[in-house]
Amino acid sequence: MVREIHAGNVKIGGNRPLALIAGPCVIENEADTLRCAERLMTICNGISVPLVFKASYDKANRTSVTSFRGPGLKEGLRILARVSESLGLPILTDVHSLEEIQPASEVADVLQIPAFLCRQTDLVVAAARTGKVINVKKGQFMAPWDMKNVVDKVLSAGNPNIILTERGASFGYNNLVSDMRSFPIMRGFGYPVIFDATHSVQIPGGQGTSSGGRREFVECLARAAVATGIDGIFLEVHEDPEKALCDGPNSVKLEDLPAILKKLKAIDAIVK
Repeated sequence: MVREIHAGNVKIGGNRPLALIAGPCVIENEADTLRCAERLMTICNGISVPLVFKASYDKANRTSVTSFRGPGLKEGLRILARVSESLGLPILTDVHSLEEIQPASEVADVLQIPAFLCRQTDLVVAAARTGKVINVKKGQFMAPWDMKNVVDKVLSAGNPNIILTERGASFGYNNLVSDMRSFPIMRGFGYPVIFDATHSVQIPGGQGTSSGGRREFVECLARAAVATGIDGIFLEVHEDPEKALCDGPNSVKLEDLPAILKKLKAIDAIVK
């Protein structure tokens, strides 16, 4: 049995129905972030899908030095705190350095270790010591069975509140592939597993100074992943992905989300 993890008022794992982690790639401004969160909440409440809101205050791993990174730690956390206080949603955000962990933990219910930092022992252990739920994204360079070592790092800090997220594996240049075997392998460690369906269709650096993506494949990959019995789906969403300041090509349009979630929920009900 997979452990049940509590992210605020959202329960993930333990054979619970599928949960959703969703939001824009990065905080673009306060008004858009609050509006996106409210629309997500309305959609999820309407079809009874548990929601954790995600957004980054800083995207440290960008293709180009000129890429938009976000409002920064202080302003970004202020905006995320407003989302939490006004809507009551659990919050997930990334941490990239030891200095960010404490202030981020004061706002976020879930601290996320980015894929490219999942082997950074000091970062993983320090984040775990906060006692917050730790969502570790599996690096594109990692085999699923190697994530057991990451789980052990979190546990070494006395924190069993662990989520693992699959986001595709490097497959040649500028391409990723999703291996469905990774889900039962990682769930075998006893902790909830999430599928990041939007980053899995990303084409890293595919547009020269930014990443590309194939959002038309998000739904089919998500359906396949849910059919393996995973615990949640991670989606980056935007009102107008073509105008998004980050990860637009792989983001789901908000108006398309209800139809996708209804299909995923139906598959999840059959599997569980």
